[in-house]
Amino acid sequence: MIEAYLIVAVAIAVMMLVGRAVARGTGIPAAIPLVLLGVAASFVPTMSKAVVPPDFILNLYLPLLVYRAAFLTAPRETKEDAVPISVMAFGLTCATALAVMAAVRFVLPEVGWPVALALGAAVAPTDPVSATSIMRRLGTPRRLVTILEGESLVNDAVALTLFGLALTALTEPVTPAAGVLLLVRVVAGGVLYGLVLGWVVGRLRGRITDPGAQIVLSLITPFVAYLPAEHFGFSGVLATIATGFYLGTRAHGLLQPASRLTGNAFWEVLVLLLESSLFVLLGLEIRQVISGVSNYSIGMLATTAVVVLAAVVVLRLLWTMIAFRLARWLPGKHLSFDRVGRRERLVMGWAGMRGAITLAVALSIPLSASNRPLMIFLAAVVVLATLLGQATTLAPLLRRLGLGESKKAVIEEAHARRATAEAALSRLEELASDDRVDEHTAEVFRQLYELRLDRARAVLDESDGDEEKGLDEQSLRWLRKQLARAQRQEVDDLYADGKISATTQRHLIHELDLEERRRASDPQ
Repeated sequence: MIEAYLIVAVAIAVMMLVGRAVARGTGIPAAIPLVLLGVAASFVPTMSKAVVPPDFILNLYLPLLVYRAAFLTAPRETKEDAVPISVMAFGLTCATALAVMAAVRFVLPEVGWPVALALGAAVAPTDPVSATSIMRRLGTPRRLVTILEGESLVNDAVALTLFGLALTALTEPVTPAAGVLLLVRVVAGGVLYGLVLGWVVGRLRGRITDPGAQIVLSLITPFVAYLPAEHFGFSGVLATIATGFYLGTRAHGLLQPASRLTGNAFWEVLVLLLESSLFVLLGLEIRQVISGVSNYSIGMLATTAVVVLAAVVVLRLLWTMIAFRLARWLPGKHLSFDRVGRRERLVMGWAGMRGAITLAVALSIPLSASNRPLMIFLAAVVVLATLLGQATTLAPLLRRLGLGESKKAVIEEAHARRATAEAALSRLEELASDDRVDEHTAEVFRQLYELRLDRARAVLDESDGDEEKGLDEQSLRWLRKQLARAQRQEVDDLYADGKISATTQRHLIHELDLEERRRASDPQ
């Protein structure tokens, strides 16, 4: 039995590698080949054991995914855009869940409202990863990215709270008054518990200096937030989000640089594995899902899928173009809605792709729920249709609207790099003048930071960038690649000749890798 599960795990990992390679080669969203590979693998008898219990997905995938999203939230920008984010996250999420519930009930009256609401809650939250990665690459105004990321974080909490209410209604009657009281209890309890836990974990992080121990602590934190909150009847998702947000706003003060570097790399890989495996698992369940909806005609399935998809996509466009505009009159101090023009609102409306969270929620619908296969089928249609239809057309839309050429973010980063380099040089001169650093060492570091300063000034047109004058961007990338290759080859030769140890070799290669990563993130 254990060998069978290991074979399944390895097969899923291989499909993830192949699927992402196909996505890179073709330019299509990775979800498409991952799902198709999962469908193909479902015909292998051993892979039938890969059907994951709903509770497993709910208790494993969701805490990790929402914790990471909350941890990476930008607090200042989110606070500044709290009103537009709230209008999208609270208003649109609730409206979408209710619209989808009504659409399903209209087409299929036999579907109970708790199951229909569970589907609405599943497809309501957006996944901004695809959209924001395209926007950053094209230089879209940063405020759009901030609003979409903030919306995604909050709408996860709203949608999953509604999903919890739907699950409760599946097992016991829920009146409107009882539903309101239940929401107040789960929301208040989840947020309070999450903040308290965040404070406790923050104190522990401040006392731990070992990077490995920091990673272990960060890995168990989402589960310590989610599972006890769910056990006591609170919202585990809100508790996890509150904990992640609290710690994320204090990450730099709690963690040492080495811990941040290794921790970020670990979490990037972990989230990649979780999201990719979800699409593979969906593919593995497709045959069972199709078997479960075989009592419906193809026409009925197509009609229901189109109606649900239309409710999701059209409602978002209408909300951003009409309702979002009306929200400027809400009371309170907030950034002017005039800065979110018609073009920006159209992009926000079209950037509502669904992804891993929707799949995780849909797959976590209990096996005992009626019409579960139908709900998973409809959720999969929404995810694949929005990824294939919206993600692939977002970049052309941005260019057509003239929102893909902003250099504000590049200039802002260059200003920050110049300021940090100048601060380092100033401190270096102080240490050298006090004879706390010898002149030879000071000169080495002086040249390093002056080079970084020249690069920042070159971006800001404050110098000619003599070290790179006359070279275009493509030539610069080629030159840097050649120099990095020469350095790595020299390190390998020194090790092969017995002049350095394996430890030294790994250390030098690690430094070269870090430098290459830094240059890749430098403004060009």
